[in-house]
Amino acid sequence: MKFEDLLLETGGFGRFQILILLILCLPRINLPMHFLMHSFLAATPSHHCAIPHQEEFVNLTTEEILLISIPRKPDGTFRSCEMFSQPQFHLLLNSSLQPDNDSITQDCQQGWVYDHSQFTSTISTEWDLVCEQRGLNQATATFFFIGVMMGAVVFGYLSDRFDPCRKRPGILPHFALLTKTRRPSPGEALCDPAEHCLPLTGMEWVDIEHRTFSGILTSISWSVGNMLLALTAYLVREWHWLLVAVTGPCLLSIVCLWWVPESARWLIANGKVKQAHKHLLRCARMNGRKDFTVSLEKKPRESFSYISLFRTPVLRKISLCSGTVFGVAFSYYGMSMSLTGFGLNMYLSQFVFGIIEIPAKMLMYVLVNRIGRRHSQAWTLILTGVCIGANIIIPKPFTSLRSVIAVIAKGSSEAAFTTVYLYTSELYPTVLR
Repeated sequence: MKFEDLLLETGGFGRFQILILLILCLPRINLPMHFLMHSFLAATPSHHCAIPHQEEFVNLTTEEILLISIPRKPDGTFRSCEMFSQPQFHLLLNSSLQPDNDSITQDCQQGWVYDHSQFTSTISTEWDLVCEQRGLNQATATFFFIGVMMGAVVFGYLSDRFDPCRKRPGILPHFALLTKTRRPSPGEALCDPAEHCLPLTGMEWVDIEHRTFSGILTSISWSVGNMLLALTAYLVREWHWLLVAVTGPCLLSIVCLWWVPESARWLIANGKVKQAHKHLLRCARMNGRKDFTVSLEKKPRESFSYISLFRTPVLRKISLCSGTVFGVAFSYYGMSMSLTGFGLNMYLSQFVFGIIEIPAKMLMYVLVNRIGRRHSQAWTLILTGVCIGANIIIPKPFTSLRSVIAVIAKGSSEAAFTTVYLYTSELYPTVLR
């Protein structure tokens, strides 16, 4: 008997499956808060060079001190990384006069002054990761996703070799989050295995008819986490406490994941029929099928690795074609981490980018069943590319139009992300998922 038939015998999609999906949604809400926290953790507020001996200009206003000390951009705003070596007092008589170009220096000897109206502190303001050091600020995101890649490989291997890692896919990653240092580190990205394991754990307990529904439901919880991140970052403006506020719910996630049963599908594939039989009986009882009986035959376990994805022509084709997830990730995280580039407040942008994902995912629930996974994946990617290209062409003064197109692009990108998760999880056999 196939495993899908076993699930139907245990009640199909019943109370057991619904409870598992709801439990898995709780920790998944916390995951995007870690993935996208960099936008607020490493935000760079408006800043300018600290003006030495500012106390000497007691008769001048703050605006006048800036006028004689900091060069202006063509749009009239003050430059962030340049200052005059000597005060340009003649600009007080007529601000339209040209300063002495030889007096402009790019060396902020006294440090920087930051605008704290949006953020009390960030890693940029605490360690002065601006101007010549701004590359280090951008590198923190790179280190994060290097950790994502390493975590996916390491914990993917562990989850297939050790039951506790598979059964509790979020415990070790969340423990790594709770024990990380104050500075953002690649270890923070170890929540990535939980991102992949949580949907798979739920989908392996669901019959084929409800697999799309379960995938969309767990994906919507990700969008809820995006919106909660905007609220959390708005209420907590100091980056140390923001880190604590986002990481704290990991404890609740560990408690939730402790009650998630092992995947019987995976147990059967690995020859652990006694454990699989125990979980199937539990599933049947919760679904009201107390008369459920089944005899499982033990099969020898086969060894698989990442190399197995390329052993046969069919798997090679699937593996290479499903590489579109890289294109999806580039567009999704590129927009998610560019909150200030679309003319909206950072917190409002994060909230709007999160809420637009929910109708996009509901639409995909209809489309993937009507036109199929392949066409849904292709057209959402095309629409995302068209919107991003349009925003490049549209002049910056058209803020409202750019914002609307950016929101459409974000929704399309998330729709493509949702589809590729559903599609790839269905294409691969259980032991390779």
